[in-house]
Amino acid sequence: MSDPKALHHRALKAIDERREALYALSRAIHAKPEIAYQEREAAIRLTEFLEGAGFTVERSYREIETAYRGEARGRGPGPTVAILQEYDALPELGHACGHNLIAMMGVAASVGVRAVIDQLPGRVVAIGTPAEEGGGGKVALIRAGGFDDVDAAMMIHPTSGRSLAGRHSLASNRVMVEFRGKAAHAASQPDLGINALDGILQLFNNVNAMRQQLRPDARVHGIITAGGSAANVIPDYAAARFSIRALDRRYQQDVLRRFIACAEGAAVATGTQLQVTVNENAGYENMVFSTPIAERWAHHMRAQGVQVYEARDEERVGSTDMGNVMQVLPAIHPYIAISPEPIPGHSIAFREAVVGQEAHDNAIAAGKALALTAIDVLADPEILRKARSEFEERRARGVVKGRS
Repeated sequence: MSDPKALHHRALKAIDERREALYALSRAIHAKPEIAYQEREAAIRLTEFLEGAGFTVERSYREIETAYRGEARGRGPGPTVAILQEYDALPELGHACGHNLIAMMGVAASVGVRAVIDQLPGRVVAIGTPAEEGGGGKVALIRAGGFDDVDAAMMIHPTSGRSLAGRHSLASNRVMVEFRGKAAHAASQPDLGINALDGILQLFNNVNAMRQQLRPDARVHGIITAGGSAANVIPDYAAARFSIRALDRRYQQDVLRRFIACAEGAAVATGTQLQVTVNENAGYENMVFSTPIAERWAHHMRAQGVQVYEARDEERVGSTDMGNVMQVLPAIHPYIAISPEPIPGHSIAFREAVVGQEAHDNAIAAGKALALTAIDVLADPEILRKARSEFEERRARGVVKGRS
């Protein structure tokens, strides 16, 4: 194997040579936002870029239309390191979570490793994971065996304010709640109707009462998606979507059970018929990042002059299906600050920030660090040994599940 510093230099050079093309890739994805499982144009752009860098690409990976896997083999047997890309957008808001940058950083890192894989054992695989924003693309890939041969996985997410080597996230489920009643004229025959909307409203009231007895990390939030079509007609159908979250899966499932009881109580109180549908693909686990691998990323960021911080307990967090990956194998999901000023995620302001030059320059630095981290994992068996040991210790304590 070549000198590690020489490998690092070649990898960084390969990324720098494609810098403008990588920026153009990110901006093209940003310009045409595609929601969960509809990211067809983004998938085409990303796979063509990977093929141009020398990857062998499998499209519709594991029979998921907008998923893909690019592979490059090293000089002999060794571990498989997966670098993940996300590229779906939010409905109406577009890339207000910065998945255009996630895609670019993942491809940049993959290109860097590909440039030196002939001097390394094992394989690097670039896995395109659609539908993170509620559709659970990684969950579907895990169930289909898409990570069965992967030893370690990594990706980067944009944030603002402070760059972080890792942090926790909330376990979550998306839930659809539907109430059915009986339509009637609201003025002349109200006594003949059963108001489905009352079921929804009572559910919200029950949830608000339940919140007083929930842990501070629990989150229950929802929107009404159907509530009637005319004020003078008692609605016979009403529906709402909710997200149920908490810091760990066990407590989150307890909150989910209590939420369903709230819905059942609302149905009894209003005389309506209830249907609760829990989206299993959108059942996101909490993240538990690999410390040995995350430390390598932080080291390479600091070597570029970028300060990286440890997550604080009061860190504001959401949910991601990367948590599901972390439950079955060692993985990291660091955060790169695209601006020093805090910008709310899932906002128009964040959507505009992630297409700016500062965001792209910071993201390229993060992608370079990810490439070097992947090279370290492939080149130094001790890093992966430590990562596996930590993972197994966590599995013994019930912190992670491990492979089934």
